[in-house]
Amino acid sequence: MIRVRDRDILTLPNKPMIRLSDGIGRRFEYLRLSLTDVCNFRCSYCLPEGYRKRCGKPPELSVAEIERAVRAFASLGLWKVRLTGGEPTIRPDFEEVARTVSSVPGIRQVAMTTNGYRLAQRARNWREAGVNVINISVDSLDPVRFAEITGHDRLAEVMAGIDAAQAAGFDSIKLNAVLMRGVNDDELETMTRFVVERDLSLRFIEVMRTNDNADFFAKRHVPGDSVVRRLKAAGWHRLPRVPGAGPAVEFGHADARGRIGIIAPYAKDFCGSCNRLRLGSDGRFHLCLFGDGGFDLRDLLQADNQHDELIARIVGLTKGKAPGHRLHHGDSGATPHLASIGG
Repeated sequence: MIRVRDRDILTLPNKPMIRLSDGIGRRFEYLRLSLTDVCNFRCSYCLPEGYRKRCGKPPELSVAEIERAVRAFASLGLWKVRLTGGEPTIRPDFEEVARTVSSVPGIRQVAMTTNGYRLAQRARNWREAGVNVINISVDSLDPVRFAEITGHDRLAEVMAGIDAAQAAGFDSIKLNAVLMRGVNDDELETMTRFVVERDLSLRFIEVMRTNDNADFFAKRHVPGDSVVRRLKAAGWHRLPRVPGAGPAVEFGHADARGRIGIIAPYAKDFCGSCNRLRLGSDGRFHLCLFGDGGFDLRDLLQADNQHDELIARIVGLTKGKAPGHRLHHGDSGATPHLASIGG
């Protein structure tokens, strides 16, 4: 039996549900599920030398293991799952995974993050498999610069994918752009204009320091607050936070159809509203993107009758989530690069 305080219980018609929270009272409703750490792009801020297979790397979670994990998290009140990587669509069973996750009772939203390399051809299939929110990486609207950042001359292909995603009827389409000093920070206004006439959300993301990019971070980091000042000067205003939202602070404009978001992990109190947990493709449970290596759950993903024990382990580990990351002290934990546990 799992013993929890009365205020951790949500009464449902059939049985009480444990509401997952940590030691300082933050509630969790959002799981970032990495399907693979493999990526076919060579983005300068993540995998500039391309993907390199780790020696002794464990196999990726099977569909059955993923289903057991998601069922456990859903029974703890998490209702949003983001399928990520690496590039999640590299997995040949991606659509089976999406269908499986979207069919778990309690899961109301299945999101995915992709570099868009198969989006034009597969957008409708992914939507029909149960994905209803999609994030697409677009770090530049200039083809030459896009190729320099990603290692691939595929901007036209990605843009066609955005059109295909809109035609497929996703509930929400978001574009992710990592803003880098001296690389693409001069495109802020150009990219902002791109969403003024389109029903899209554009996310500007701060470069984050990881174990393998300290020099790159020092050279390319653009503070998120400087972007916020530029947006406010152009008439953008902060929007209210919606339930289940990720880490972005979102802005709107009276003359714009689209929205702008800022993901600024170095901002004051960034971790105070954290509502997300992470499960790596190897079955390790991460309380923070910049934590100390995670906790293995795989031994409890082998049979359906391990469900209660799995829940007890998740509840116990989550209570120990740290109040915040240590990035301000130059400490990015055990994260070697962003693709390793899903960014």
